Amino acid sequence: MSDILFGQSYFLRFDPKLWQAMQPYPPLGTLYAASYLRQRGYGVALFDAMLALSEDEWGQSLERHQPAFAILYEDNFNYLSKMCLLRMRQATFQMINLARQRGCTVILCGADATDHAEEYLAKGADFILLSEGELTLAELLERLTGKSATNFQDIPGLAYRFMGQARHNPRRAELSDLDSLPFPARDLVDMEHYRSIWMERHGYFSTNLVTTRGCPFHCNWCAKPIWGQRYHTRSPENVAAEMLWLKQQVHPDHVWFADDIFGLKPGWLRRFAGCVQAEDARIPFKCLSRVDLLLRPQEVEALRQAGAQTVWVGAESGSQKILDAMEKGTRVEQIHEARSLLGAAGIKTGFFLQFGYPGETRLDIEKTIQMVRNADPDDIGISVSYAMPWTKFYTLVREQLGAKQNWQDSSDLAMLYSGPFSTAFYRKLHSVVHKEFRARKAWQALKGLFGAGKVLTVQAVHSALRLAYNLMTLPFARWQLNRLAQKPHQGSVSIPYMPPEAASQPTPQDER
Repeated sequence: MSDILFGQSYFLRFDPKLWQAMQPYPPLGTLYAASYLRQRGYGVALFDAMLALSEDEWGQSLERHQPAFAILYEDNFNYLSKMCLLRMRQATFQMINLARQRGCTVILCGADATDHAEEYLAKGADFILLSEGELTLAELLERLTGKSATNFQDIPGLAYRFMGQARHNPRRAELSDLDSLPFPARDLVDMEHYRSIWMERHGYFSTNLVTTRGCPFHCNWCAKPIWGQRYHTRSPENVAAEMLWLKQQVHPDHVWFADDIFGLKPGWLRRFAGCVQAEDARIPFKCLSRVDLLLRPQEVEALRQAGAQTVWVGAESGSQKILDAMEKGTRVEQIHEARSLLGAAGIKTGFFLQFGYPGETRLDIEKTIQMVRNADPDDIGISVSYAMPWTKFYTLVREQLGAKQNWQDSSDLAMLYSGPFSTAFYRKLHSVVHKEFRARKAWQALKGLFGAGKVLTVQAVHSALRLAYNLMTLPFARWQLNRLAQKPHQGSVSIPYMPPEAASQPTPQDER
């Protein structure tokens, strides 16, 4: 028996695109909460939905551990949890029901629960941890276990039902001293299962860690229900110590830094590189950054020295008009410059692209496609504008949203508001851009193999097949895209370009 059974509702099995990609990572946010409570003397266990096949396994875990408290603590470092996919919401409702059937007190924490606390309370949750959860959870459990007489209404960051009505307590201040947290409780995870999957599918083993919480930038489509505009960072020494522990105990071949922004604080990257080298803690990694943070050669060099293999950036659009409307705070030329500096340092670059923002025209789309051709990133990821609650973008399009306001899974790509083009157009655009990109990469790979005199290799054959397939299917896909462009989004209305000053009115998100 355990006092507490932690779980989360992101089932990789319920997300077809990412199930096929099969790059699973443990639920880091959940493991932080488990470690924090264990440090305070609670017995904790974990149900890891990432690799589970259904909610039934949660029921089996409840039977096995018989906890007093069932805590569905979402991994707030997983961007898909922030997107609140409908299939995962349905899983949460089922998991709440299974826990209540067994007499557990049910506690939730996560972006969707924060944004829709009343709905989750109505489905049977006893308490919702609003925003960042560790401190609130510890204080709540002290009250529930009789170690404290604090009234529920005096616990910041808590939502619960009182006399049949949902009550939301004031927000709790975020934890600023991240070094005070224990390392995530990775011993609760079957790391060997993760390792075997990675090795079988990709030939190496990657795991995750974070150095920060939050993001201070103001992209007006980005939801921040957990940390708002606040940004706190661990010391380079603390992160290097965790990397050394990982290297000695878990032996990963690669690390994904799941931060929204990696190495933002001035001087942090250079200190980090020094710490990693001094501790012999270097592990190759990928991370996320912004192009305007990568324009100083010394910062890029520090990334290289620390072990960066790939840096993903939110390029978003090749149209400056759209970047300005998003309040991205970057310029198209900076995208090219950052790509060039990273490439010169031997670091790969990934571009996140976003289509469908209000005011985007076919010309803006073509500018983005041309930017990808010219900058030639090593990888791309494509999405369409997604109205997450209480963002400025959400406020802009709120009146156009229908009954469906969330994607079913990460491959949905539904245009949920009356955007410039239809859902079918954007799904086809996703295909067209990827086909062209993959054909170009296959041709580059073939040229490299020809130059090395290794024509008749398995790699060469695979590259030739990818090139042939994409070149043969691309013309028809483009024809389909042009046909779909003639069919406007049903019920669409014209949304003019919105300059930043027109989008800067405060929203409930700013008050959290």
